[in-house]
Amino acid sequence: MSGHIQLQQQREQNAKLTREIVTPEGVPIRFQLARAGDRAGAFCIDMGIQVLALLVVVWLLSMGVGSHMEGSWLTAVIVVLAFLLLNFYFAFFEVRWQGSTPGKRRVGIRVIDGRGGQLETSAVLARNLVRELEVWIPLRFLVAGRVVWPTAPTWAYLLAGAWTFVFMFFPLFNKDRLRIGDLIAGTRVVLQPKVVLVPDLVAEQAQLSPAQKSKGYTFTEKQLQFYGIYELQVLEGVLRQTPGTPGWFEAISTVTDKIRVKIGFDGLIQDSERFLRDFYAAQRSYLEQKMLFGQRREDKYSNK
Repeated sequence: MSGHIQLQQQREQNAKLTREIVTPEGVPIRFQLARAGDRAGAFCIDMGIQVLALLVVVWLLSMGVGSHMEGSWLTAVIVVLAFLLLNFYFAFFEVRWQGSTPGKRRVGIRVIDGRGGQLETSAVLARNLVRELEVWIPLRFLVAGRVVWPTAPTWAYLLAGAWTFVFMFFPLFNKDRLRIGDLIAGTRVVLQPKVVLVPDLVAEQAQLSPAQKSKGYTFTEKQLQFYGIYELQVLEGVLRQTPGTPGWFEAISTVTDKIRVKIGFDGLIQDSERFLRDFYAAQRSYLEQKMLFGQRREDKYSNK
C-alpha cells in the first residue's frame, strides 16, 4: 500500500514539473524540469572538476614556468586562470555539448531554449556570466573577505551571506525552477529525455500497398546524415497530429520546408505529409542500420 502511495506521489511530482513548449516549427514538445537535487549534484560534479583542473594547473606552473617567475606574478597568473576557468567552464561545455556539461551529463540534465528553438551561444554566455553575480562575488567575500575588504563591518558579511542564500535558492521559489541567469537568457534546465526508437509509424508504413510505395519519395544516404533519434521523435509527433486540426497544415508545411532545405532535397514535393512519412521511414531505417554497427546518433548535434 505504501508503495502505491509513493508511486502516486511520484507521478504527481512529475506532473508538477512537466511543461510543454511549441517549437518555431509549430511542434508541441513536452519535457520535465530538472529537480533541485539534480542541479545541485551536477554543479558539485562540475565544481570538483574545476578545482581539480585548477590544482593541476597550479602544480604545473609551480614546477615549470613558475620556478622562473616571481611570486607576485605567479599569483596573478593563477588568479587570472581561476577567473577564466570559473566563468567559462560552463559556457564552453554548454556551447560545445548543446546545453550539457560533464556534471549535467552525469546526472542526466541539460539546458534548452525556453522558446523551443536552438540553444544560442549568446544565451549560454548570458546565463553563465550572471553566475559571477549570483554566486562567485558574494562567495569570495565570505571566504576571503578580510583580503578583499580588511575593515569590512559585520553587516557586510551578513549581506553577502543573504545575497548568496537568495540567489542560490532562487530556483526553489518559482514554478519553473529558474535561476536569475535562466530568466535573463530565456533558458530552462530539463531532464535529458530518453532517446529511443519506436516502431509504430514504420509498421504503418509497411502496410502500404506496393503501388502506394512506388509513388513515394526516396532519399540518398547523404541526405539522411543530418538528423538523429531526437529529431525523429519530434517528426513522429508532427505526423501523429490529426489531419485537419487547427495548425496541422501549417506544421506539416513548415517542417517539410525545413527538412527539404536542410537535406538539400531538390525534387518536386506534391504531398508534404507523404514526403514526411517517407523521410521518417528512410531516416529510421538509416539510424537503425547505424546502431547495428554501434554508431548511435541521439540528435543532429551529435557526431555523424
